[in-house]
Amino acid sequence: MKKRIVTAAALAVSLLLIAQASASASALDDTEISDIEYALEVVPGGIALSDRYAVWPALGMTLTAGSSAARSVGSCATGTFCAYTGSGLSGTKLAFAICTNVSTAALRVVASIANGRTSGKVHAKNSSGTVLGTAVANGSANVSPGTASLLCTL
Repeated sequence: MKKRIVTAAALAVSLLLIAQASASASALDDTEISDIEYALEVVPGGIALSDRYAVWPALGMTLTAGSSAARSVGSCATGTFCAYTGSGLSGTKLAFAICTNVSTAALRVVASIANGRTSGKVHAKNSSGTVLGTAVANGSANVSPGTASLLCTL
């Protein structure tokens, strides 16, 4: 009896999630869709809740497909580059969407930088132009004190 209740509950949750996923499904790349399709073919009993998520209620298993697309770096959104007042991408954040040379004067201090772009580098520079730290694409770096500007390169 207890097993039937657990199975029924899992099925009910799955159906609810399917309805929610159908209402908010978004288009994703072919790799993600094929990962879900592959898993559903190889492991019977699965239910695709979206193009990125599937569950197997009887197995208590879930699958979330990853993406090859760029992701944010910390709280620095994809496609932008950022400066932070704290090390390790902490503290107050200053974000830029246009790749150019920008001032960080709006921050009292810059202790770390992030590059949420898929290419290029972001250099933290002091007022004399010396590079204090560099963040590669989809990366971050702690920087030495004295950052006055960020130079974004394609």
